[in-house]
Amino acid sequence: MQTAALKKRAAKSVNGTRVENAYAALKAAIRGNIFPPGYHAAENDVATQLGMSRTPVHEAVIRLQEEGLVQVLPRKGILVRAISPADIREIYQLTIALESTAAELLAARASSAEVRKVAAELEAETKMMEIALRRNDLDGWAAADDRFHEILAGKCGNNRLSRMAAAVRDQTHRARLLTLRLRPLPRKSALEHRAIVRAIRSGKPAAAAKYAGDHRRRASAIMIPLLEKLGTPGL
Repeated sequence: MQTAALKKRAAKSVNGTRVENAYAALKAAIRGNIFPPGYHAAENDVATQLGMSRTPVHEAVIRLQEEGLVQVLPRKGILVRAISPADIREIYQLTIALESTAAELLAARASSAEVRKVAAELEAETKMMEIALRRNDLDGWAAADDRFHEILAGKCGNNRLSRMAAAVRDQTHRARLLTLRLRPLPRKSALEHRAIVRAIRSGKPAAAAKYAGDHRRRASAIMIPLLEKLGTPGL
């Protein structure tokens, strides 16, 4: 990422502290593979790119290390961590459990105004996915897909589940972007999303959980063999 772009991203959050802004900028660069797996830099260099002092950058890096996105190398800077096929398998197993439960919780409260609003947001992101795919905008599709899953887990009503899902979603999003152009076009995703939304709106918790789980299982069945076939020890 160019220095100017990083500085702009770091300054984007008007109300955030410098640590929060550094954290948000670095996390976005890692999730978007602008800082790809294996990227290595000294903290001072990163701070310069962000237009910040080293202190807030160091604190942001510690948070990112706790989330498994980077590794702090003493006296050598930071390293963006790789993701192996084995990592992705474990991450998807956890994601399936979390998002199935999230969909179930939402469907159990289908009559509430809050859940109706969530369902509308999920439908809107699904439409954005379809529009992006028609334009052959795979990055736009990936962004809308990521927002769908963020909403699903993030607004299910269970704060602990939401935090756990957010942590592992960073890893699935990185892997998704790296393999996006190596697999068939994701034409089924919108249909599967709509099945989840219908079950939530209809107040069918078991069906919502099943559709959400099946959706992530299909994604993992595509991604993991592809990574293994490529012989990628770590993304």
